[in-house]
Amino acid sequence: MTKIYICAGTGCVSSGSRKVANRLGSELSSRNVEAEICLTGCHGFCEQGPILIIEPDGIFYCRVQEDDVPEIVEKSLQQGEIIERLLYKDPATQEPIKNYEDINFYKLQHRVVLGNCGHIDPENIDEYLQKDGYEGLKRALTTMSREEVIAEVKRSGLRGRGGAGFPTGLKWEFTSKSPSPKKYVICNADEGDPGAFMDRSILEGDPHAVIEGMAIAAYAIGADEGYIYVRAEYPLATERLRIAISQAEEKGYLGRNIMGSGFNFDLHIKAGAGAFVCGEETALLMSIEGNRGMPRVRPPFPAVKGLWDKPTNINNVETYANVPVILRKGADWYTGIGTEKSKGTKVFALTGKVKNTGLAEVPMGITMRQIIFDIGEGIQNDKKFKAVQIGGPSGGCLPSELLDLPIDYDSLVQAGAMMGSGGLVAMDEETCMVDVAKFFLNFTQSESCGKCTPCREGIKRMLEILTRITEGKGQMEDIDLLERLGNVIKSTALCGLGQTAPNPVLTTLKYFRAEYEAHIKDKKCPAGACQGLIRYEIIADKCNGCTRCARGCPTNAIAGKVKEPHVIDQDKCIKCGACYEKCRFSAIIKG
Repeated sequence: MTKIYICAGTGCVSSGSRKVANRLGSELSSRNVEAEICLTGCHGFCEQGPILIIEPDGIFYCRVQEDDVPEIVEKSLQQGEIIERLLYKDPATQEPIKNYEDINFYKLQHRVVLGNCGHIDPENIDEYLQKDGYEGLKRALTTMSREEVIAEVKRSGLRGRGGAGFPTGLKWEFTSKSPSPKKYVICNADEGDPGAFMDRSILEGDPHAVIEGMAIAAYAIGADEGYIYVRAEYPLATERLRIAISQAEEKGYLGRNIMGSGFNFDLHIKAGAGAFVCGEETALLMSIEGNRGMPRVRPPFPAVKGLWDKPTNINNVETYANVPVILRKGADWYTGIGTEKSKGTKVFALTGKVKNTGLAEVPMGITMRQIIFDIGEGIQNDKKFKAVQIGGPSGGCLPSELLDLPIDYDSLVQAGAMMGSGGLVAMDEETCMVDVAKFFLNFTQSESCGKCTPCREGIKRMLEILTRITEGKGQMEDIDLLERLGNVIKSTALCGLGQTAPNPVLTTLKYFRAEYEAHIKDKKCPAGACQGLIRYEIIADKCNGCTRCARGCPTNAIAGKVKEPHVIDQDKCIKCGACYEKCRFSAIIKG
């Protein structure tokens, strides 16, 4: 039977995919057409949503609207025709592409964690079971000891996907060896990086994979209870988790005596407190316990003294989602993907000035050039690529010279960045790197819990200096001061937020120092982005006195008679750019 998959992830839902699904159901019924509708999670290609895929032919329709449905039913389902205007078009050739496997966005991907996303109904456990769901848990409980499970995960080389990449199996081993009759497993789903939505999409599209991974981890370390700490701003992910947990309990994959093994495991959902710092594992523990989310000094580490002072294992969503496939296919299969020290795949949220935005799961070792220019199809409006911010606010900004750098944990750290949770923001030639550093530092400064002095005072001081530079008030000694402050904060801050907050500043200083110097010495922003350094002037020879600029100026900074050249009073000008946008004769220059 024909099966129609409609993306019902947050992005496509906001673009109207539920209306498409409802209309499709009505049209199928009224025309007596036999076809099954499946609402899925995110298919990854968010730029092209709402997405509709017709199987078994793999027809990929994008940006589908409610009014397109009658034509889809009549032509594609009844007459077997392809509607070209709904197909994705290759940006270079403008040729329509029928099957999603032939689209560059998907060609270079290796979808392991995202393998089910977009291809199953996340609210139907039976569809997960048809994809060999819970077979990894079954293998662990029926054929392996706890020690053997940990050894398999260690042998796979899986490293934590939420930050610094600590070996997952080793973390499990530490927790398993901590003497206590009560232990916990926790899933950190408090995804707070600007532009990041990897965890959200996994939870929305394949929640059972995360549940199964947590159950396997619980068995391995000897825990009988777990928490998913999910960002409160993710209502759809939370709802699908609740449904999945209920279904898993009904089927006997959670609860008491799972699969007759004697293993017990109960799973709870805890809504996040709305603070970025709660993504730090000790702050997260404090929040679950009902306290203000603030980091604590380590050691002792959570593996020894965690939730309610009991040994606790904490991994993020993507890490747990890797575990079932490792147990199902084996560590040898998993080690065949990636590099020597960075095994498997990584999911990236590709955003910014790239043509194709969305989620891309790629093998470790792929280059940034391949992600941005092959999967992402290059920079919008064919402008020049300038930099990529990788790893979120905790990451770094890397220049075009490093486009061929392989993406793995060690290479990124050597370059001054980090893998982080997987945010990847592409920037073009019109991006000011000083302003970018200020943006991310402003974010981390506002999200700092304020507990330790280096983070509370140091980041604030760095932000003050950056603000001064972008306003044209900087001094050359500010550059050295920024570097000294950044390095001190990195080595003395209490938690990962403070320790990594200077990264965007330090990497932009390393790779784009000339841009800082232009702001300070020349009082100019080379990218023309810093408002305080912009100057608008009217070219008298081109101005015909139409008065559009004067009428659009909010501060009455433009004067002149009708049909005569106008003049901008620089003391009154607030650099808003309204005149520049309104001028039809290119008589106003921005410098």
